[in-house]
Amino acid sequence: MLLVFDFILLLLLVVTAIAIARVSDLFAAVMLSGIYGLLSASFFVALDAVDVAFTEAAVGAGIFPILMLMVLGVTGRYEKIAAERKKARVKNVAVLMAMLVTGGLLIAGMLDMPAFGDPDAPAQQHVNIRYIEQSPEEIGIPNMVTSVLASYRGYDTLGEVLVIFTAAMGVLALFSSQLFSTGKPSIKSEKNDMHEHNVLRIVSKILIPLILLFAFYVQFHGEYGPGGGFQAGVIFAAGIILYTMLYGLDKARQVIKPVVLRVLCAFGVFIYGCTGVVSMLSGGNFLDYSVLASDAIVGQHLGILVIELGVGITIAAGMILIFFAFSHQAATQLGEE
Repeated sequence: MLLVFDFILLLLLVVTAIAIARVSDLFAAVMLSGIYGLLSASFFVALDAVDVAFTEAAVGAGIFPILMLMVLGVTGRYEKIAAERKKARVKNVAVLMAMLVTGGLLIAGMLDMPAFGDPDAPAQQHVNIRYIEQSPEEIGIPNMVTSVLASYRGYDTLGEVLVIFTAAMGVLALFSSQLFSTGKPSIKSEKNDMHEHNVLRIVSKILIPLILLFAFYVQFHGEYGPGGGFQAGVIFAAGIILYTMLYGLDKARQVIKPVVLRVLCAFGVFIYGCTGVVSMLSGGNFLDYSVLASDAIVGQHLGILVIELGVGITIAAGMILIFFAFSHQAATQLGEE
């Protein structure tokens, strides 16, 4: 039964991906991408990768479609097909050939891979065994995924946080500095029917505090169940984005100022890096949390808690900043029109 369910999910994923590539209505493509993210999250749940499913549901089916809708507010809804059809055909043929060659190489490489679940496969004989067997003694937390990401692969996770920080700063560099102005908002009015929809506003007043509270739960419960800094940051950002969509960008900027968000985005990375430096000053290696306390397990718990907090702060601030930037640009362009 589970195998049939997996095949159905894969089929739906393929159909959705083909539909995204075929439609010329960019709004429909964005909506389909949200469906693709939700299907991907369901597939991860079927594979018992709940932590990854958490992130995929929040980003792929939540924040990503919202950001793309903000982009459509700037670029327009439909592709310019008529004038560029002949040129597009040539490009499409070249892209198709490149995809066929790349796909063929991937299939050829896949044929040399060991069977799925083969106990003699290299993936089952290397670090995975050590993580499974030694994690309870060395890290001492129930969620093995958090042990791997925050402790064993602390360098990799730091790199991922730096990527998010760099992406946020890159997006901000492309938009006007008016987003960080401390005076009166540059946008006089924002045409959005949701601002005056009483039902949505009342429901949001109930849901938004619960969303933010759930984000804190995911943040500080990541050692014991699915969750952690990445998931908590995205969920917290989703709550603020919902507030912005219902009450307007100007009010959201009054609640959380973009300048403060920019500082927090960098501060989260700073917390993560300082944890590694403190570990070195305490006589250990960079990001070796065992030396942060007299007991190695307590040190691991302390280090993971601190760096996960840094991850959550950077992810939340970065996501909100990116949404503010796109929303500001879209509202500015609508005001000019």
